[in-house]
Amino acid sequence: MADSEDNIYQSSNATYGALSNPHNADQEALLGKLLDYPAPGLQRPEDRFNGTYIIFFSLGIGGLLPWNFFVTAKEYWAFKLRNCSSLASGKDSEDTDILNYFESYLAVASTVPSLLCLVANFLLVNRVQVHVRVLASLSVSLAIFVVMIVLVKVDTSSWTRGFFSVTIACMAIVSGSSTIFNSSVYGLTGSFPMRNAQALISGGAMGGTVSAVASLVDLAASSDVRDSALAFFLTAAVFLGLCVGFYLLLSRLEYARYYMRPVVPVHVFSGEEHPSQDTPSTSSVAPGSRVVHTPPLGPILKKTAGLGFCTVFIYFITALIFPAISTNIQSMHKGTGSPWTAKFFVPLTVFLLFNFADLCGRQVTAWIQVPGPRSKVLPALALLRVCLVPLFLLCNYQPRSHLTVVLFQSDIYPVLFTCLLGLSNGYLSTLVLIYGPKIVPRELAEATGVVMSFYMSVGLMLGSACAALLVHLI
Repeated sequence: MADSEDNIYQSSNATYGALSNPHNADQEALLGKLLDYPAPGLQRPEDRFNGTYIIFFSLGIGGLLPWNFFVTAKEYWAFKLRNCSSLASGKDSEDTDILNYFESYLAVASTVPSLLCLVANFLLVNRVQVHVRVLASLSVSLAIFVVMIVLVKVDTSSWTRGFFSVTIACMAIVSGSSTIFNSSVYGLTGSFPMRNAQALISGGAMGGTVSAVASLVDLAASSDVRDSALAFFLTAAVFLGLCVGFYLLLSRLEYARYYMRPVVPVHVFSGEEHPSQDTPSTSSVAPGSRVVHTPPLGPILKKTAGLGFCTVFIYFITALIFPAISTNIQSMHKGTGSPWTAKFFVPLTVFLLFNFADLCGRQVTAWIQVPGPRSKVLPALALLRVCLVPLFLLCNYQPRSHLTVVLFQSDIYPVLFTCLLGLSNGYLSTLVLIYGPKIVPRELAEATGVVMSFYMSVGLMLGSACAALLVHLI
């Protein structure tokens, strides 16, 4: 349920429903502090033509689309790594190892830099301005994709291992810069009403959907893997360039400038009295206080502990199933020779369907935001998703050595279960992510956004690690 923005009290870091709202108590839990009315002389402007919403949605697409395209170009990487002189001479052991475990190398090159950059971004929140971090990370990612575009047309057959090293290094840099970009912009939305954080998160899901559609089109119509990879990388570069323009445009919008106005840096007060939380956020530094350049991690972790658990568990279950388990579920009629059951079953029922369901779940949060951040129903729903694991395992997962029972002997079941996985992931993860920066003071919203991103990365890492173990147990 979403109220009109004109009928909602805006605080410095949250949205409150009007008193007549039946969910008013839960809305007040989003801050746990007094309303912070606009500073004197400031009138809350309207988001004309939903310009800010559209910009954040576009930034969400641009933040994840390059990484998605990087991973989706699977045939291109196989072509480049297989096309080497050593294979022709029969000395293929090392190159075969590179080819067989390339996706694992990519996963490591993606995950480790992301975690390190999240820590670095947290430390830099009060030291480096957000626009510097955003524009620098976009510029680095754009430069990397220019390098990858050039390498598409370069014959790398004589230096396969060198190309592999360059690719892994590029993946690590793109992953790290994307993490800084996404966590910085996500933290920035903490100062805006929740609909803008929802737009950013939904945009990320749209990026996954676009990459899945592009992969299907490429699978159906591609004749040269280099041409399709070139199209992938050019599209990613264009989106990164658009993101630079969108972000520069954001600061020109009156609505965005209102919420991006300077706030008081985080302070530690020497006395026992804490400053009133209903004072304007643009006030000067109080006597007897000192500026804290590194945001206080302890209070943020304590305040977000419940939402953090939900975030970790939601992404843990998702990463446990998708893609390690779900991509190995085959059609019950694969042997018929039909393109649907052989060539397109996994791309359609796994990648496209999951990303589209995930997008739908995220978009629903624009109108419905229940349960609230302190509701016990929220962690209960997150825990309930564990039931999806045996449902997927009892589909036609292949190969299987230990778990021989296939209970769901119809192709409709993996389709339904994938829809449930995507919808629940999109809806619940968006709720916890938009709630996170809203339950802390505005000056801690950006740092809290980085912490919530860290929770998400931990869940994905744990899920991916346990998925590798689960595959061996099936």
